[in-house]
Amino acid sequence: MYEATATTTPSRHKERASWDEDVVHSTLDAALLGHLAFIYDERPQVLPLLFVRVGESVFLHGSTGAHFARLATRGRSLPVSFEVTLVDALVLARSAFSHSANYRSVVAHGEATLVQDDEQKEAVLAALMDKLVPGRNAEARPPRRDELRQTALLELPLSDVAAKVRAGGPLDHDEDLGLPVWAGLRPIVAHWGSPIAADGLSPELTVPSYLREDTCGGGLLSAGSGGLTA
Repeated sequence: MYEATATTTPSRHKERASWDEDVVHSTLDAALLGHLAFIYDERPQVLPLLFVRVGESVFLHGSTGAHFARLATRGRSLPVSFEVTLVDALVLARSAFSHSANYRSVVAHGEATLVQDDEQKEAVLAALMDKLVPGRNAEARPPRRDELRQTALLELPLSDVAAKVRAGGPLDHDEDLGLPVWAGLRPIVAHWGSPIAADGLSPELTVPSYLREDTCGGGLLSAGSGGLTA
């Protein structure tokens, strides 16, 4: 269990918060994209980034030319917030006010640092590749040294972190239960589409087995089945 802190305790719907490691980790592992918040030039900035969780840290992927990378290089660490959200269903209530969404989210706060060691960087990039497309890293050409130098990986330890989950049906007021309005869930079901070959690809190259719809993995297929359960 992670420790509940003033930073990670929500001001609304505290009953939806979770500091359970399995909930935090599974949500992070299912999400493909997260949002990094930091201060640059005295203004708030938010960037969407690919990321991967390895153990008790998340590693955020970007360019060494990005603002966050230059700040981290300058100051050696960077105060940040990082969040991911998976929306599992729209919750349609009888009243407009009570409409909602079922979701799983994680927010982490802390001091992030750039990964400087090339071996660690290669290992994290391999983990990121296999998170996005399991099996792909074994086939793709590994990054060259100059490519590693252009790649920034920001490590954020999972210490000040919590999940928040909304599940279940609409929470209408008692006086609205008799209204002649349909209410319930509209699940959001994510799925992979058929692979589309790149221009100039040799016709002899067939779709790899790990990209076939019945075998491919990754976070998208883990987005839930309507949010009926946490």
